[in-house]
Amino acid sequence: MTISPARRWLLFTLVLLAGILNIVDRQVIAVLKPVISEDLGWTDDDYGTLAAWFQGAAAVAFLVTGWIVDRLGVKWANPLGVIAWSIAAMAHGWARGMGEFIMARVALGATEAMGTPGGVKTIAAIFPQHLRSLAFGLSNAVGSMGGVLGPLAIPVVAAFYGWRQAFFIAGFLGFVWALAWMLTSWRVRFDEPSRDASATAPAAAPHDGSILRDRRTWAVAGAKTLSDATWWLLLFWMPDFFHREFGLSGTALGPPLAFAYCGAAVGAIIAGWTASRALAAGHTPNRVHKGTMLVSALLVLPIPFALTAESPWSATAIFAVALAGHQGFSTALFGMIAEVTPSARIGRVTSFGAFCGNLGGMVIVKVAGLTLVAGLGYLPLLLFASMAYLLALGWIRLLLPAIEGAHRPLSVTIAAARR
Repeated sequence: MTISPARRWLLFTLVLLAGILNIVDRQVIAVLKPVISEDLGWTDDDYGTLAAWFQGAAAVAFLVTGWIVDRLGVKWANPLGVIAWSIAAMAHGWARGMGEFIMARVALGATEAMGTPGGVKTIAAIFPQHLRSLAFGLSNAVGSMGGVLGPLAIPVVAAFYGWRQAFFIAGFLGFVWALAWMLTSWRVRFDEPSRDASATAPAAAPHDGSILRDRRTWAVAGAKTLSDATWWLLLFWMPDFFHREFGLSGTALGPPLAFAYCGAAVGAIIAGWTASRALAAGHTPNRVHKGTMLVSALLVLPIPFALTAESPWSATAIFAVALAGHQGFSTALFGMIAEVTPSARIGRVTSFGAFCGNLGGMVIVKVAGLTLVAGLGYLPLLLFASMAYLLALGWIRLLLPAIEGAHRPLSVTIAAARR
């Protein structure tokens, strides 16, 4: 018996909520950096070190989380990941010294690495091709809402209960989500995907080594390395930018950060919607995905002008447009992954791309701390960000002159489990 559309969309809604929790849990420390730094005496380099440890742990974990997701399936991998990273988030509330914070950040980075392959594989499974871009766009948009809600809610929670309790509350929400997922997916069987009649690749999962020998994997990996570096730079350092350039801290940081991440959400929705419409109208995936990437890359180009802004809201507008560009690029990239990757290894290819993206993030957040300590300011960092997406698109065009759907996976059928 095929599951009802209502259950399908409810499962998708929970995937979206997991994305919000993922970004909120990692953002608590960024939003509360001024408060925690004052309390514990952190320097910019200390904070950069913590961010780098987080990115490094996530990067290493991505080498195995994709395999875990492919092995367990999305029904069990999703709650496992959310519960694990919720426990790691709560551990920050007990941390005292730098060593304990490093361990907490490592645990959070490693466990949150379950989120990306789990989300991408779930969306690729439950949606047909012409709806996947829209679903990826909605996923990126709603995930960005974590960036909106976090700066608004986290300072309020910290003001009333203290910054340590903010970590506890964020982690507790993950347990609520896991319970909701288990109830919603009860007696639901996620079948293994069937193959398109035109597909020529074998349905069985190949040996892991074949992933690294595939130029499509490296096209994704290089693009993720360049584009994700900017995302992580802004996620970890944008609150500090507003504090350093305009003196904002605490609850004053909330509105500009929330508005900037609203731009990210809008960019993801527009990119996903237009791509889905274009694919449904018969345009080729190559034209649709690369065209979306080009427009998105151009939106990021003006980001260095944030340094010349006369008010925090002028800078916010520039960051909002840049984040819209990032999420549009990311939406197209996820659509490309689902288009060119055999379904049996979507989790592993996604994870390897995320591994490379986190390596890029680990480098940029550490370099940011060193750059600021050296007195060079944000200009070198924002100049890199402005060019990263055009370089990523050039890399994709070099390795994949044409995005072809010969290995396009079909939507996975979700059926009620037999009693």
